[in-house]
Amino acid sequence: MADSTTTTPPLTRASVIAAHELIKPYIHRTPVLTNTTLNKLASSARSEEELAGTRWRGREQPGVDGSKVREEGEKEDGRRQKGGAKPVMRLWFKCENLQRIGAFKVRGAFHAVERLKMDREWVDGGGLERGVLTHSSGNHAQAVALAAKENNMPAYIIMPEISAPPKIAGTKGYGAHVIFSGSTAPEREATAHKVLAETGATFIPPYDHPNIILGQGTMGLEFQEQVVQLMAEKAGSGNADRSNSNSNHDNKNTAKGLDVIMTPCGGGGMLSGVALSCEGTGITVFGSEPSHQGADDCKRGFEAGQRVESVSSLTIADGLRTPVGKLPWSVIYERRLVKQVFNVTEEEITAALRLVLERMKLVVEPSAVVPLAVALFNEDFREMVEREAGDDGWDIGLVFSGGNVALENLAKMFG
Repeated sequence: MADSTTTTPPLTRASVIAAHELIKPYIHRTPVLTNTTLNKLASSARSEEELAGTRWRGREQPGVDGSKVREEGEKEDGRRQKGGAKPVMRLWFKCENLQRIGAFKVRGAFHAVERLKMDREWVDGGGLERGVLTHSSGNHAQAVALAAKENNMPAYIIMPEISAPPKIAGTKGYGAHVIFSGSTAPEREATAHKVLAETGATFIPPYDHPNIILGQGTMGLEFQEQVVQLMAEKAGSGNADRSNSNSNHDNKNTAKGLDVIMTPCGGGGMLSGVALSCEGTGITVFGSEPSHQGADDCKRGFEAGQRVESVSSLTIADGLRTPVGKLPWSVIYERRLVKQVFNVTEEEITAALRLVLERMKLVVEPSAVVPLAVALFNEDFREMVEREAGDDGWDIGLVFSGGNVALENLAKMFG
């Protein structure tokens, strides 16, 4: 399928910075929030009874430092006899659910369109008149539809028939021509080829393209800067002034900033883009996925050393049902810019979603809370934080990727 542009920047942090400058007029600088209750939950050990009904039942956690005097409840080898890990986590949430179209995807879509407009041959050849095309289950569909509308060009969107009704309505609301297809990648692509032949539109991939990856990575830049600024403001106005005077994407401010960023992973555009934005900053990047019906293809690929090319899952995290693309994989795994990927169950995703709705009063979609579910419930991750961060703990950035969820679906989940 044809590229969305003939020339693309290299996949570097500098290119993410350039992408951010390009799309600033079209996106929101979404807020970063914290929540004391979720920090306490994330930093508390789950009891043996709480773990009993999970895959972590009977698990013994290693002590953080074998040289320390053993605490009550530890065996002679330094392993605690009961309960889960007790890491110290300070959570920061990047609220892309408050982004335009309700999801981070608008960043990549606008970057792809702006790069197209920079291609004089494409413009002079009638590209604007023929428009753009993509296939997506919802958020990327709405993003491309909005970018096309604001540039007065047609958009053709291939959507699975099982797409969430609010996402279909949103895409149509931006004036796009919606064409329905089957839910598998081959079915979507076959329909896309047919429409491309009929319209001559230019294809904008959902995630497997440099312009998409770089656009999504702009969120990581903002996240880094915002947390540094918030920390400096909390420490005192003097630090805040120094932070603000030195916030040009270099992350060298007085405040320490984030230790970790963790994002959801579907096709990998966001995860790889954020990883690029963190390259050379000292921030460690992790991915998170649902485990349901093999939706954790990136995790499995990491462990096998080879990209998993197909996924067939009906996880409730519907935005994460796609396999990781070739280009995202090259950044995530081959360049080792992502340290590790963790998975969570449907029950853990639902529990995290309930906490966000009840404690933070934010409407988010199930895909958005997968990183939080890892922080709260994945004992492999929690044990790693306890071991590597020690008593100081980590400041962990979690991405709320979107908020496009049907209210009736929320009612079904919690009814």
